[in-house]
Amino acid sequence: MLYKIISVFALATFEIYAAIPAGFAFGLSPWIIFFASLAGGIVGVFVAAYLGEKIEKLISKFRKPAVKVNNKKPGLADKLWDKYGIVGLGLLGTFTVGAPVSIAVGVGFNVNMHKMATWCCIGVLARCIVFTLVGYYGMKLF
Repeated sequence: MLYKIISVFALATFEIYAAIPAGFAFGLSPWIIFFASLAGGIVGVFVAAYLGEKIEKLISKFRKPAVKVNNKKPGLADKLWDKYGIVGLGLLGTFTVGAPVSIAVGVGFNVNMHKMATWCCIGVLARCIVFTLVGYYGMKLF
């Protein structure tokens, strides 16, 4: 059983969409699935934030400052960023595409990583609650 819990934890560090169904496939309790995926998701947030900062520092050593030209229309990501900001990126981004991708986008927008990690952790919590409940009640139908 310990290997099953560790597997759910490890899957959740990369993608919660895979961890929660795997936990149900292993026959684990919904509470164990929730806490293992929550812990794994939060570890994934902090690993992605740490690596994101390191990669950003490494790239900034070799990158020349770019001259900005505002001839283009703002893209979809820019419009969403202007509308929802760090909260939207942390919550909605984590809920839809995952925490590592949200943090990568946050690094691209040069966001404060402490705030970004906080909102991503809240997004991971909401995501684990919703998908564990959906999985639990979905399994009750069968």
